[in-house]
Amino acid sequence: MKQIDLILAEKLLKISAIKLQPDNPFTWASGWNSPIYTDNRKTLSYPDIRSFIKIELSRIIMENFGEVEAIAGVATGAIAQGALVADELMLPYAYVRSTPKDHGLENLIEGNLKPGQKVVVIEDLVSTGGSSLKAIEAVRNAGCDVIGMVAIFSYEFPVATEAFRKANVNLITLSNYSAMLNVALETKYIREDDIETLKEWRQDPANWVPKRAED
Repeated sequence: MKQIDLILAEKLLKISAIKLQPDNPFTWASGWNSPIYTDNRKTLSYPDIRSFIKIELSRIIMENFGEVEAIAGVATGAIAQGALVADELMLPYAYVRSTPKDHGLENLIEGNLKPGQKVVVIEDLVSTGGSSLKAIEAVRNAGCDVIGMVAIFSYEFPVATEAFRKANVNLITLSNYSAMLNVALETKYIREDDIETLKEWRQDPANWVPKRAED
């Protein structure tokens, strides 16, 4: 039986939630060149995949963070999936904005989290870890105990691994960059000679230069 990380990677590639273009890289909002673009919100349009992710996220939460008392989603990508998981587990739910609302109560957290609650934070995609850890900090500042984070996919950047270690956050993801590369090669989505390029990018994404720019 295939591992969950491989199964999900295949599903994400199939619906173009993940796109790979090592020969024609994307430009991220940060200005980084990238051979990959990920938009896990696309999974919400596919009931079977949406349900698969909901069930598997719920499973790993109960297996690893069984004492959880509330779920918090990270805006905007994980708002819907977080709500689905909270509903599956019959737990209170809130979501964390990237910045406080600029009117009304100026909330950073939408929903009610009680001080002392054991919270699992849900993220759709972990890249450098910056926005994910900012959300975790907001939940901690609300007086809650963040016992872990679960995410749909991670690029496995070394800088993110170190950031989560320093923040003392246990991160578990359903799938990851390594699993995705294995599936992409097996299904002939990419060529064997693309692998080195894709691995180089992950090691130093901020400074990666596409080969076309070097020529």
